[in-house]
Amino acid sequence: MNFEDIKIPGKLVPDNYLQLSLAARRRRQKNFKELLEKRKLPEHGWKDEEIEALVHELSTLDSNNFSHNIGMGEREARIACNLVARRHYNFGHGIGRSGDLLEAQPKAAGSTLLANLTNALLLDLLQTLGMRSCRGCLLVPMATGMTLSLCLLALSKQRPNARLVLWSRIDQKSCFKAITVAGLHPIIIETLLLDKEQSLVTDVTKFRQEIDELGAENILCLYTTTSCFAPRNSDNVVELAKLAKQMALPHIVNNAYGLQCEPIIAQLEKALNTGRIDYIVQSSDKNLLVPVGGAIVATRDEAMLKHLGSSYAGRASSSQSLDVLMTLLSLGRSGYESLLLERSHNFEYLQHRLQEFTAQAGEIVPQCANNGISLALTLSSLCANPGDHRNALTELGSMLYTRGISGARVVPPGDVKCIDGYEFKNFGSHRDEQLKVPYLTVAATLGVTKAEIDRFFEVLHKCWDQLSKSNVN
Repeated sequence: MNFEDIKIPGKLVPDNYLQLSLAARRRRQKNFKELLEKRKLPEHGWKDEEIEALVHELSTLDSNNFSHNIGMGEREARIACNLVARRHYNFGHGIGRSGDLLEAQPKAAGSTLLANLTNALLLDLLQTLGMRSCRGCLLVPMATGMTLSLCLLALSKQRPNARLVLWSRIDQKSCFKAITVAGLHPIIIETLLLDKEQSLVTDVTKFRQEIDELGAENILCLYTTTSCFAPRNSDNVVELAKLAKQMALPHIVNNAYGLQCEPIIAQLEKALNTGRIDYIVQSSDKNLLVPVGGAIVATRDEAMLKHLGSSYAGRASSSQSLDVLMTLLSLGRSGYESLLLERSHNFEYLQHRLQEFTAQAGEIVPQCANNGISLALTLSSLCANPGDHRNALTELGSMLYTRGISGARVVPPGDVKCIDGYEFKNFGSHRDEQLKVPYLTVAATLGVTKAEIDRFFEVLHKCWDQLSKSNVN
């Protein structure tokens, strides 16, 4: 309602009181106007009621919320449960049109505005973080693995005779299955072990050899990863981007939770400027602290983004756009930057605490210079009894989990996993050749607190002492 155009009698409310309220309302409307016109993140986060007011305004633009609307089609965004309607702020049409995520909907101006505004704010965020070469950004309402498949399928339309994907091995199922789900054939390139640092790096030479042997015309793309479990480092995206440009090959980067790490962002920006990257895919839940279900695709070529949007089948849910928009407005630029700074400090703190622990336990923290999120801790002390070391390792993982520590991963040697017909020896260690010792991985990701890190070490010390005594006995 526009109170400015209504002559409200003084008997209903004194005019001086009304003018104070209208002035506050004008400030809110000014914020809305700046957001929609400039399409930039607000410097400071908005209050919850301001965000909800904007979302309600947007939802009134969808036809299912018109008071006079009579829907005679097969899809009219009718919602049976009031709880569901409230949860989605009466957005029911989704985003895009049949077969194009970026196309506007005649029935849903509000949903279209919601999706496009979210994409614009995400692009502003990425450029603020340092990916200034990015020119397009799209929030895909699928998690990272399926979004990577969509990117591969989009490239397949441009290179229909190329069925091979050169993939730098990382032992995480969804990023590998992204290849097989798309009906493509992975060429798995093992990582190299740096003995001194006990960490794993990209075998750039092997990529070049595979291109020479297989023929560039048969290769769909290079497929690399930045954020990963230690002791694996981020792939050398700069050198592989140069190789992709030299060989005229597409290049996809799985940047799952890399937006929160400044060195990774710097490497991606350098790779964009010196080589070729077609799509960079990152998780919305890991980088923006929203529920699982979305991924952010960034590119320096807007035509590539439009091609990706038109490769999607059907309409898509607007839930992810709504979650991301509300979160970005809640945090604002300064709020997100504060989270990043806190994460960086907590990574250094976690690393320091791990090094203190290893000094007492006689273990090692592998030096992963290009992994600023995940850390590894060797577990050689738990292998004192060779015949029973696997039970001790399994027990450590179980003990941590039952005591409330989630996300820490114990990687024992010798695990074999088969994924869609492909066998991975020593799964979890990112290479076929067995590492010298088992290890535990932990991460300092966005949102973790110093108190949580301290609690983790309290639990780890108790579990370690208990298992060490069992080994002696």
